[in-house]
Amino acid sequence: MQLNPYLNFDGQCDAAFKYYQQVLGGKIAFRLTNKETPMAEQTPPDRQDKIAHIRLEVDNMVLMGSDCPPGYFEKMQGIVVSLNVDKIADGARIFTALAKDGTIKMPYEKTFWAASFGMLVDQFGTPWMINCEKDG
Repeated sequence: MQLNPYLNFDGQCDAAFKYYQQVLGGKIAFRLTNKETPMAEQTPPDRQDKIAHIRLEVDNMVLMGSDCPPGYFEKMQGIVVSLNVDKIADGARIFTALAKDGTIKMPYEKTFWAASFGMLVDQFGTPWMINCEKDG
């Protein structure tokens, strides 16, 4: 069994996942637009290139997402994508990249439970926690 986060977007899924691929590494293993689905004929022209489903694989992790149909998108609340790293420097690099044009909720720094930890909401509205329990 595998439990995977699935992120919903309001038209920015493709840009978000290209950015996540760049920041986290890995590769987009699957990408399907609305025009590539059996529902293409029922999809408005301005939604044809929006993402019906996408899958990013990073090491043994999977992050999936899609663009919501008009009227179905809800801002993410009450959930955070948590990323655990082995090295403080890796966490700092990822935190800095994800925080670009986003909002830092808690700076990436030493805490009583971790060598370094930080919280942010990225430019696409996805909330993240970056945690490094001990360096190395």
